[in-house]
Amino acid sequence: MDRKTILEKGLLLPYLLDELDEKERLEVEKVLAEDAILKAELNSLESSFEKMALENAVAPPSSIRKRLEDTLGAAGTTPDEKVRSIRPKTGFDGTRLLVAASLAALFALTSFWFYSRWQDAEENIRLVREEQQQLQKSIEVLSNELQDVQQLNGLLADRDVIPVLMEGNRLSPEARAVAFLNHKTRSVLVNPKALPKLSTEETYQMWADVDGEMINMGLVPTDQDLVSLAYIEGAESLNITIEPKGGSEHPTVERLISNVYL
Repeated sequence: MDRKTILEKGLLLPYLLDELDEKERLEVEKVLAEDAILKAELNSLESSFEKMALENAVAPPSSIRKRLEDTLGAAGTTPDEKVRSIRPKTGFDGTRLLVAASLAALFALTSFWFYSRWQDAEENIRLVREEQQQLQKSIEVLSNELQDVQQLNGLLADRDVIPVLMEGNRLSPEARAVAFLNHKTRSVLVNPKALPKLSTEETYQMWADVDGEMINMGLVPTDQDLVSLAYIEGAESLNITIEPKGGSEHPTVERLISNVYL
């Protein structure tokens, strides 16, 4: 067992509440003795709970106080005398037992209240951590989108890059794609985001026409902002077809949705 396992399983709080079995307790204590960071996390958790208990301390409910006073009254002690009126006596004293039982019940009720608040605090900590993880994912998505935008801007600013607009034909008039050709670096990038979504059993595929022969340039998935394809020397036109999932060795001409001459 290590720090990561203890934090992921949330074992620190059960350890504080002495709810772990003997084996888990010993394993946690062993890691705590060797891991200063985990020990600091435990100390922080203890301090948080102590602070919360002090800030949210409330008097026991009046119903509990009433029952305690009724118990003391039934034992021969009036409410006005309260607990301070009790004097030590020798021998067996039933009144002292009743008082002790009442105080024990009061302690149990207040302990349960604090325990419930601790559980709420642990749940709040878990929710905060989930929110942090979700925020981190959102930041990563935005960062990737920013990189894609910067890459597109770089392509448009590069004098060696030739943007080619590929519009849909009568089979798919709403289709749009932009190919970025760079004959100097022998590279091809395609932005397919405006191509209509296909079924899970279909895919777009691009072909280069060289002297009447259609040469495969690669698949064009629509879930990417930029797709890198094979550069074909001497291509006279670019063509996009709809093919079965995984692509085809030869283009399905009857499902040609866009072509543009270079």
